[in-house]
Amino acid sequence: MVDAAKRAQVSKRVMELTAQAVRKLKDPRVGMVTITDARMTPDLREATVFYTVLGDEEHVKASAVGLERATGHLRTTVGRALGMRHTPSLTFVADTVPDQANRIEELLAKAAAADAEVHKIAEGAAYAGDENPYIEKDDEEDSEESTR
Repeated sequence: MVDAAKRAQVSKRVMELTAQAVRKLKDPRVGMVTITDARMTPDLREATVFYTVLGDEEHVKASAVGLERATGHLRTTVGRALGMRHTPSLTFVADTVPDQANRIEELLAKAAAADAEVHKIAEGAAYAGDENPYIEKDDEEDSEESTR
């Protein structure tokens, strides 16, 4: 097992090398792929590489197939450049963070619109009853009770 700093350093290097190698692939299925992150296991034997694809769902699926097909070549390229004793195996995972971020932005916009509508409705509203619904005792009654 290696320390966290070494693991982070190797992860960053794997991400950079994988991005360079993917750019040089000649597979037409691999479209506009961007490598967003790489995570290593504590023993540096396996790397999970996250990627995004510019395009629709069909492009994402085609790029996934292309990357899966080129995994051996990419592993060899990364291993030679790393110069480590053991070359990490690569697993490619589609990064869904941008999609989730867009969904959250849409939900926040919807909530802001609903909040503005509630404020608009409440603008001219008045209380249904008294402003202070709690019963208050008169000062005279309080002073009589305290003298008893």
